[in-house]
Amino acid sequence: MITEVMLIRHGRTAYNLAHRLQGQIDVPLDVIGQWQADQTGYELARRFYWAKVSNIARHPDALPQPGPGAAELSDIDEYRNAPVAGRSMIVMSSDLFRAEQTAHAFADLLGLPVILDERFRERSFGQWEGLTRPEIRQIDDAAYRSWRAHTGGELRYGVESRVDCGRRGADALNAIVSVHENDDEDTTLVVVSHGSWIVATVETLIGMNPDGLNGLGAMRNAFWSRLTPGCRPGGRRVWSLNEFNTGPQVAGLLDWENGPADLRHEEMPRWKPLVQ
Repeated sequence: MITEVMLIRHGRTAYNLAHRLQGQIDVPLDVIGQWQADQTGYELARRFYWAKVSNIARHPDALPQPGPGAAELSDIDEYRNAPVAGRSMIVMSSDLFRAEQTAHAFADLLGLPVILDERFRERSFGQWEGLTRPEIRQIDDAAYRSWRAHTGGELRYGVESRVDCGRRGADALNAIVSVHENDDEDTTLVVVSHGSWIVATVETLIGMNPDGLNGLGAMRNAFWSRLTPGCRPGGRRVWSLNEFNTGPQVAGLLDWENGPADLRHEEMPRWKPLVQ
């Protein structure tokens, strides 16, 4: 059964840097976003190293072997007999490329496949996709202010509501957990998705109103949240939030949003906090 769910936001893109609403536009990571994805991948690969051992135990062909002149072969039984061989990990991702890139930065280190699923796509921002906040305000300032106040003014521009986005995400995770509920082994599910999707989904799962003004707040690029699924008497599923908006240790040591100086060329604009 799935006993743990990790939700990871993708790394930075050029649209993030410019504060453009990406929604479901397919935008790749920029160089800083790839660095962020890699740093998170390294951190979580250390945390979940057991998943590499478990995967090799299931797939002996994944265990490298020396050449014919070696004194002995690598011993697959060392992997099969490890206590962690009884656990498993599933890595899934939104089918938008920025999320897929971020998923591979983690999964490739552990030798795990990435399963793409459009249910994990970002909240759709309709006619506002690709626009900056000033551009939206120029089109319809009242709708923009209503969006920021969580009173639904964005809906007339085809934007998916926070509630619908959260329900879409919660339904997807509940369905996946249900498929695996009779499995004998404990499984960690890792899902790489998008900021608005993750926040709305987590709020829905733990019983918060995604349209409420006292929500969880935003997710930083390549940060993660962790939940535990459970059941109450009668079979009703409940979720516990164990971590929210957590990042790798390196994020506290330098300017995470702009990355290390040796990756930024002189013409690259600096990311600045959004002024509403």
